[in-house]
Amino acid sequence: MLYVFRVFLSIAVEGSEETWGVEDDDDTIEVLFHHFICLSLFDFKIGFFFSIDLRLTSLFQGNGHSDPTSCFDADLSEYKKKATVIVEEYFGTNDVVSVVNELKELGMAEYRYYFVKKLVSMAMDRHDKEKEMAAFLLSTLYADVIDPPEVYRGFNKLVASADDLSVDIPDAVDVLAVFVARAIVDDILPPAFLKKQMKLLPDNSKGVEVLRKAEKSYLATPLHAEVVEKRWGGTDNWTAEDVKARINDLLKEYVMSGDKKEAFRCIKGLKVPFFHHEIVKRALIMAMERRKAQVRLLDLLKETIEVGLINSTQVTKGFSRIIDSIEDLSLDIPDARRILQSFISKAASEGWLCASSLKSLSADAGKKLLENSSANVFKDKAKSIIREYFLSGDTSEVVHCLDTELNASSSQLRAIFVKYLITLAMDRKKREKEMACVLVSTLGFPPKDVRNAFSMLIESADDTALDNPVVVEDLAMFLARAVVDEVLAPRDLEEVLNQTPEAGSSVGEKVIQMAKTLLKARLSGERILRCWGGGGIETNSPGSTVKEVKEKIQILLEEYVSGGDLREASRCVKELGMPFFHHEVVKKSVVRIIEEKENEERLWKLLKVCFDSGLVTIYQMTKGFKRVDESLEDLSLDVPDAAKKFSSCVERGKLEGFLDESFASEDSQSKKQNGSSSSSG
Repeated sequence: MLYVFRVFLSIAVEGSEETWGVEDDDDTIEVLFHHFICLSLFDFKIGFFFSIDLRLTSLFQGNGHSDPTSCFDADLSEYKKKATVIVEEYFGTNDVVSVVNELKELGMAEYRYYFVKKLVSMAMDRHDKEKEMAAFLLSTLYADVIDPPEVYRGFNKLVASADDLSVDIPDAVDVLAVFVARAIVDDILPPAFLKKQMKLLPDNSKGVEVLRKAEKSYLATPLHAEVVEKRWGGTDNWTAEDVKARINDLLKEYVMSGDKKEAFRCIKGLKVPFFHHEIVKRALIMAMERRKAQVRLLDLLKETIEVGLINSTQVTKGFSRIIDSIEDLSLDIPDARRILQSFISKAASEGWLCASSLKSLSADAGKKLLENSSANVFKDKAKSIIREYFLSGDTSEVVHCLDTELNASSSQLRAIFVKYLITLAMDRKKREKEMACVLVSTLGFPPKDVRNAFSMLIESADDTALDNPVVVEDLAMFLARAVVDEVLAPRDLEEVLNQTPEAGSSVGEKVIQMAKTLLKARLSGERILRCWGGGGIETNSPGSTVKEVKEKIQILLEEYVSGGDLREASRCVKELGMPFFHHEVVKKSVVRIIEEKENEERLWKLLKVCFDSGLVTIYQMTKGFKRVDESLEDLSLDVPDAAKKFSSCVERGKLEGFLDESFASEDSQSKKQNGSSSSSG
């Protein structure tokens, strides 16, 4: 019907004395169609084309608009802006009433299909909480605020744009399929929507994949309504942070009131029996911090176990998590170890804890680096540095701070920093996860230190899974990204796997296997780089693989050396959109200089301009030189005096200010070590 209208409209406009300038834009055409229907366009009594001409005149000029597109484009553009703000605020406040009032106040009911599309598309790239909020809001607004045809039209738009959504959201097909299935289950979309839309879309489109997945994977299964409604947790769904906050509140209220019945009611109301270990953990910490409340809190735990509200497995997990974090607790509660030991003894003697299933609390048992005071002090500083970085995004400040804290022998502390960087990032949004990857690449830590950091993360993955249900997916992606960014080599995965405690079905092994699977997938580099928004987000062609970026760098250097356009070369470096990968520009430039290819002075000029403008930082510059240093053995096969030439490049780099005076190649370092050993002998 819309296609027929588009054809008739184009004929009518061509036949009219006015030049209306109606563009072939879906939103404009559909709004025109809506208005023409409202104006009884198809009134054959006065002549079809003459009627269209009159309707165009009344529709545009009657409203004071000589240009039809300016009328509709301005309104739609304004609506889009306000709709985005409304959705953002709703995800922050979860206030349905406010959304209802704002939509009614905004008016323009003919554009509410766009609100449906915007709400779902924004939720698709967020957590399950926001997805559930979006589905619940649509069900609430249906018919009362948003007319059924507008809801239908909004989903029509979403399915049609599935190909575009898949570019930015890797699992767009699956998520959108759930939204469609949920809309049908909630009776805001008719089941016939699936068949009708399939006929309108190309067979090989993502939209058809969405519809088929919704039909076969979600709507054709037994108890499909319940499965779909609980896919994102249902309307009672909370994030882990929400549950933790509610646990804190109920424990505080209990300490003040002593009302066990109310505390039991609140625990039941949480409806998270698999997360009861958090209640045990937080109750024990609160008991350590508030000595006067110890008896009351331990008594609460005892009775919850006696009445079967919290099972013995959850109690053991809660105590085990406290034991694992005892070193951190000791920083704030000096005698935390002694207090916890007394709690364990009391619980075991009263019969509500099996002490033999717990790890030893002995200070000598399983002693690690984190147990010494200097490491604990650094750990606190590291957390502070990381939190500030997540706020500022200033990598140079992080490097400066670490330079003051670390020295050449701080291998284990560097591993600790990377571990905490990734740990804190996993508990945050995509932005911070991407920032963590960029920082790891920028820091240029030795691969051994990064590998040790991942080994520590893998070893603690089972415990992390208690707080972060998607720890396997997150850690696997961080590990795969480290390989793609060339921070780790593929063989390092095997090394990390060998360092994991237990093979089999442990979370740690699953992380390694998933990382390998991610790296083996087709176009893996592109997908991994873009998972959290990286991979050339400032470029005209985002999502380039590492191999493609290297080729681009090679081409831009060749074009610059032959043409000499310094400004154009700098622009190309900037448009790579991967500042954390600028060390590759440095490496390739220095290698060309060593190979004595033509116009090497031009390359020095490019490096100087990039450095002076801040386009390439001193840390990326240093990393680039280090990578050349590491590849000297291979370079020497083609250029016998490569080591000598590299030493000259290092001196030139220091002279230009690219490199710190302390920079030394591995060759010169080994000579110094040999010299010192021979003199001492």
